Amino acid sequence: MTRPWDAPCYVGEVDPAWVDYNGHMRDAFYLLPMSMATDEMMNRIGLDERGRGLLGHTLYTLEAHLHFLAEASLGARIEVGSRLIEHDAKRLRLCHLMYVGIERRLCAASEQLLINIDVAGGRSTPFADRVVARIDHGIDAVEALGWRQWSGQRIALKK
Repeated sequence: MTRPWDAPCYVGEVDPAWVDYNGHMRDAFYLLPMSMATDEMMNRIGLDERGRGLLGHTLYTLEAHLHFLAEASLGARIEVGSRLIEHDAKRLRLCHLMYVGIERRLCAASEQLLINIDVAGGRSTPFADRVVARIDHGIDAVEALGWRQWSGQRIALKK
């Protein structure tokens, strides 16, 4: 069965406003397409505009780690693939991989930790059952192993 998140969560081009004095995408803008991919993942798990309105829930980002792997230049095609890695009652961990060019060269990876928020109360709250069902459907344990190479890492100097 084809899952809706098998399709890219973001497809676009490197915008002129995203490019630095070297003609490459600025580091801050690598996260922008991944943020948009997170929005699309929210849509796919039932926290789209309608779902947020009905449930009164939304997601906030608690933490994001970004790995810069290759350069992206002005006008280059970029595509972000996304996978759900794991969740608990209130939190969701996902991974985004950004590819550049028609050859789809991996240029960045980001792990993100999100938390479910009750908008009216301004506090974290457990996911609704119907959202959990979609999240569970989106997590493939075997597939997630390959994506986990980009997650769970900390920044440190090895001595």
